Amino acid sequence: MAQAPDLLVQTIWEGLVAGVLYALIALGFVLIFKASGVFNFAQGIMVVFAALTLVGLYEKGVPAFLAVILTLGVMFVLALTIERVVLRPLVNQPDIILFMATFGITYFLIGFGEALFGGNPKQMIADQLYLPKGALDLQILGGLVSLQKIDIAAAVIASLMIAALGLFFQYTRIGRALRAVADSHKAALSVGISLNQIWVIVWFTAGIVALITGIMWGARSDVSFALEIVALKALPVLILGGFTSIPGAIVGGLIIGIGEKLGEFYWGPLVGGGIESWLAYFIALGFLLFRPQGLFGDKIIERI
Repeated sequence: MAQAPDLLVQTIWEGLVAGVLYALIALGFVLIFKASGVFNFAQGIMVVFAALTLVGLYEKGVPAFLAVILTLGVMFVLALTIERVVLRPLVNQPDIILFMATFGITYFLIGFGEALFGGNPKQMIADQLYLPKGALDLQILGGLVSLQKIDIAAAVIASLMIAALGLFFQYTRIGRALRAVADSHKAALSVGISLNQIWVIVWFTAGIVALITGIMWGARSDVSFALEIVALKALPVLILGGFTSIPGAIVGGLIIGIGEKLGEFYWGPLVGGGIESWLAYFIALGFLLFRPQGLFGDKIIERI
């Protein structure tokens, strides 16, 4: 690191971008967890499904920005369907039942997505959405650091989305209602909060996050069902930051993103490479052993 500080800056930058995108994915999980108290395993495939829908509509001849609007409509219909068909019959059921229901949603969307769009990777319509391309080359610490413009755009857009969701949770009536629903379904119902409306809103918001995440990740690589594995990197992010904490999602995402890039570049060759695929889960395991509630989570104390 000391011999080539420019490479260190380059590695940290790439980890920073990945970390911000991990944090954005994690926010989709936080949204659902705050509203239902259940980890939404389907958030990863929602990222893939939203991106595939956008690209699929464009391939059918729909203009790019109209395809974005129609994809948002599809995600709203998906949220409404999930609330009517899956969540409404499971009100006040144990959390494990809702958790298993998200597994069912995951595999339904995988099969439905493959039937509609096929299983081959697709190219994100980055140019049609006017996302920047090329790179900025900067002289830093005596060396050349290359910043991809799409990475800069991804970091800015993801940061704005994270800030907007944080304000939404903290200062809006719906945000307060979401926190009340997360604390107790029965108590929320008793004060007039509609679980049905809240769940539609929160799943649709998670769908918006999934679409933005899919566009950003797809523009950096491609759009395929392999993105689901990337999206599940949000699990160690949540373990680090806490399942109900927006600041925790941000800090956890940055730790995972920067940590895995540093590990892959500097220590990967010592163990044959591949650190990036498992280091995040190793870090999460350490937190589960010593601080299972995460950096920003609250300790749950039950009186017996």
